[in-house]
Amino acid sequence: IDIIRLNSELLVCWAVKKSMQIKTACFTGHRTLPEENLPEIAERLENALIALIEQEYCYFSAGGALGFDTLAAQTVLRLRERYPQIRLILMLPCRSQTRGWSQADIDIYEEIKRRADKVTYTSENYFRGCMQKRNRHLVDNSSICICYLTKPTGGTAYTVNYARRCSLQIFNIAQSQ
Repeated sequence: IDIIRLNSELLVCWAVKKSMQIKTACFTGHRTLPEENLPEIAERLENALIALIEQEYCYFSAGGALGFDTLAAQTVLRLRERYPQIRLILMLPCRSQTRGWSQADIDIYEEIKRRADKVTYTSENYFRGCMQKRNRHLVDNSSICICYLTKPTGGTAYTVNYARRCSLQIFNIAQSQ
């Protein structure tokens, strides 16, 4: 009887995780965005998020990096005022992610962390590969990947290719510029 109860509890946990995954979008993108295109990138991102919210997506997961991750997290937080059902989940690679950042960027990062609905670290300390571990975790817990990808190499390309292999829907903000 204990085994049956344990199996049914595991099944319930799996079903809850799957239902969350179906309504979760993750973000990945380059650390630097072209200043001249920033208003258009921000508008396309907001429109994509609104469309997903209208399809009942409510979980948005970001990796906390500079550039597109920051823009995406700030956009979710701004939209949360209009759509209080949405949640920002930060999936961070390690506690020392901001080492080497400017104080202005650290202040923005800390404000996003403070306002996020959930903050999780995939590793306590930095190690070679912790960013990829974070990126895989983002993809593994999502059904759509919203990206800003303009180059075929690097961390963003790796994450988008991984998302494709995992059969996620990909929406590249950069493609129709």
